[in-house]
Amino acid sequence: MTAPKAHAWIDEMKPYVPGKSKAYGHHHPVKLSSNESVYGPSPKAMEAYRAATEGMIRYPDAESAELRAAIAEVHGLDVSRVICGAGSDDILTLLIHSYAGPGDEVIYSQYGFMVYPVQTEAVGATGIAVPNKNWAPDVDGILGAVTERTKLVFIDNPNNPTGTYVPWNEIERLHAGLPKHVLLVLDGAYAECVTAADYQAGAALVERAENVIMTRTFSKMYALAGLRVGWGYGPAAVIDVLNRVRMPFNVSVPAQAAAVAAVKDQDHLKASVAFNAEWRAWETAALSALGLDVVHSEANFLLVGFPTESPFTALECNEYLMKNGYIVRALSVLPDHLRISIGSEQQNRGVIALITDFMNGSPEAGEASDG
Repeated sequence: MTAPKAHAWIDEMKPYVPGKSKAYGHHHPVKLSSNESVYGPSPKAMEAYRAATEGMIRYPDAESAELRAAIAEVHGLDVSRVICGAGSDDILTLLIHSYAGPGDEVIYSQYGFMVYPVQTEAVGATGIAVPNKNWAPDVDGILGAVTERTKLVFIDNPNNPTGTYVPWNEIERLHAGLPKHVLLVLDGAYAECVTAADYQAGAALVERAENVIMTRTFSKMYALAGLRVGWGYGPAAVIDVLNRVRMPFNVSVPAQAAAVAAVKDQDHLKASVAFNAEWRAWETAALSALGLDVVHSEANFLLVGFPTESPFTALECNEYLMKNGYIVRALSVLPDHLRISIGSEQQNRGVIALITDFMNGSPEAGEASDG
């Protein structure tokens, strides 16, 4: 008897691989591989989460009405055009599954968020990876890759894993050059991290265009990664499509409650952003002083280039850090680089001390701290 078979193209897929969370023999390693915010969530969000546990026997509000209203109020948006999901990954996946399929093309940067190619392959569409320019998405390269088969263009801005961003005038130029049948997706997972003056997340463009949607998440600067809450803002017609195909109860009761409190606590968010910017600058300077190639970042992580010859390569440094209880992200697409999340003051100083020892050829290093 023939066993059930999935679509043929799924057999060729490589699944998304998250950052590691374990290090050799260390029960409590320092995890700097997943761009989580160690500044922590708003105390108001934590209180709201605890209070919401009393309602866990009930299904959540299928429309996330209170959360959508809070997001719309804080950001000055039309609430009817806001959609919430189980992380922004949920919305990005829905977009690909709704607008692309066999014979279609989806464009994204060569060094971009891995969910794009994974989900593009999942629907049998063809992914077009455009090389980055100066580590950022290349507007001209993307426009040159567009064909009649193109259905979606993804811009993660800031870019993951490079940390770079595309200024607003370039985003507008990109949109102006796209055919109206192409949906431009502005993935702003790291939007709250940005301190550059010429950056915008995209709401203004969404307001006046029928083929632009922006996505955001509570996983980064709001520090709610474990709750999986994201949102999108788009044209009414696109939001209608997504609401037709999404799961009806896609954001849990405590996640909705915590996210409402978090988005309303903008003072805590500002403090989190300031902390990230301070230590991002400090760590950039420290790594640069070691002669390493640090890509300018507007996110909550740094992409660091290492020498290509042993014994100072990125992979060797990664092994050294792992043995000493520090987990960073080694990247198969950028084997000469490591991506290092911004952590607490103790963690940031600790990882720099270890990398300094590594670059100086020190055979010994201290044990990792749980801090």
